Amino acid sequence: QVQLVESGGGLVQPGGSLRLSCAASGTIFSIYAMGWYRQAPGKQRELVASITNGGSIDYADSVKGRFTISRDNGKNTVYLQMNSLKPEDTAVYYCAARTGLGNTNYHRSIEYDYWGQGTQVTVSS
Repeated sequence: QVQLVESGGGLVQPGGSLRLSCAASGTIFSIYAMGWYRQAPGKQRELVASITNGGSIDYADSVKGRFTISRDNGKNTVYLQMNSLKPEDTAVYYCAARTGLGNTNYHRSIEYDYWGQGTQVTVSS
C-alpha cells in the first residue's frame, strides 16, 4: 500500500494563504499520479487539482489562478499552494494517489487507489 500523510491545514482569514503537503511512503513516488480533493459540509467530494507523474497539471475552475499544485519527487511530496483563499474554500482536503501513465490526468475519485486522512482548511474572519 501507499501511505499518504497530509499536513498544513488550519484556520486562515479570507485573502490569506496556506500550503498543504502530502508525503508519500511505501512506493516509488515518481511513478504516481497525484490529486487534491476537497469535501465541504453537505457537498460531494470534488477534484481541486491533479498532477501526473509526467508533470501535466489540471485545476478545477473554482481554484484556477489561486491554487498551485506541485511535486517534489526527491522528497516524495506533493504540495497545494492556496492563495487568495475564500470562505467557500472551507473543506476537508484530501490527497490521493494512483499509478500514473505519464501525462494522463485523473479527475474521478474512483480512479485513485490511495487516500490521505484529510486535513481541515477553514477560511473565516
